Amino acid sequence: MKRNSGKGKWLGRLLLAAAAAFARPAAAESVSIFMPEKQEAAMVEKVVKTDAEWKKLLTPEQYRVTRQQGTERACSGPFHDHHEPGDYFCICCGTALFSSDAKFDSGTGWPSYFQPVAKENVAVREDRGYGMVRTEVLCARCDAHLGHVFDDGPKPTGLRYCINSAALRFEKRSPEK
Repeated sequence: MKRNSGKGKWLGRLLLAAAAAFARPAAAESVSIFMPEKQEAAMVEKVVKTDAEWKKLLTPEQYRVTRQQGTERACSGPFHDHHEPGDYFCICCGTALFSSDAKFDSGTGWPSYFQPVAKENVAVREDRGYGMVRTEVLCARCDAHLGHVFDDGPKPTGLRYCINSAALRFEKRSPEK
């Protein structure tokens, strides 16, 4: 019987180590993000958090939209009819996403933009949810769900980034001196 007790301890330690490894988020990778304040792209670490960490940082609505690919009700968000000059940042990690200069009234009830501040700051992937095929828009730094992009927008891009207000934080642009 003593011969097996060593194997049991070894197996127990192995299982504990495996459980601990799976409980941690994956190691952070680097991604190129455009920094408007520097007017250049920089390599930054992707933001990786556990669900418990995101729940502590976000309101329930922000968590539902950004981490569970939810959608806020049309016309319910504070930015759908918002016209102040400024910039919109990811609510989860602070990455610059959209400018009021690219915002337009699409009549859909969600904030709409014809382009992001920089293509590298957003990522896209196919979304086949709800029996439709759409293009999901995510924050490139933290993978937060932002909304969807459609090809029915105005010139110059012809794109409509239909974004949830719950995924955004707004900073008013300071007046030029």
